[in-house]
Amino acid sequence: MSAVRFILIQLLRFGLYAGVHVLLISRLVLFELGWCFLYLGFLLFLPLATPIVVQLLLAFAMGLTMDIFYDTGGLHAAAAVLLGFLRPWVLRLLTPRDGYDSGDAVNVHQMGWQWFGVYLTLLVLIHHTAFFLLELGSFLHFGITLGKILVSALFTGLALLIIQLLFYPVRRGRN
Repeated sequence: MSAVRFILIQLLRFGLYAGVHVLLISRLVLFELGWCFLYLGFLLFLPLATPIVVQLLLAFAMGLTMDIFYDTGGLHAAAAVLLGFLRPWVLRLLTPRDGYDSGDAVNVHQMGWQWFGVYLTLLVLIHHTAFFLLELGSFLHFGITLGKILVSALFTGLALLIIQLLFYPVRRGRN
């Protein structure tokens, strides 16, 4: 894939995830405890071979975009950059015995349910913990914050799993 095509595809994905999140998903709140951070799908589903510098820049751009729309003063950017920074470490932690192939992608159909579940759970929980603790600014109401982290992580994880199942292709075995 050429560099120009890759950049155009990533820009289109960026716009879709940000647009759908801002226009539709941000209005969904579960029991005043759970919010769906759908825009994380853009960062989590980047190709495995994406360099860390590019991941950090994209994470900052996506987080800053969310901060601009929600006037959150850098909360989204800080949590998204943390996710972008830790993603390669989690990928290394979950590396299959034979390593990743050059064509591998973060795809539940390709990598399997167990790998995808651990990957998604770890990174979404890290992001949500950082976001809600930064939002709180202290440990004064930690019980409510822990509830927000868990319910939001479950909500976001399920939404991202549904996106994977609906919109990411199933790779058939080669004959």
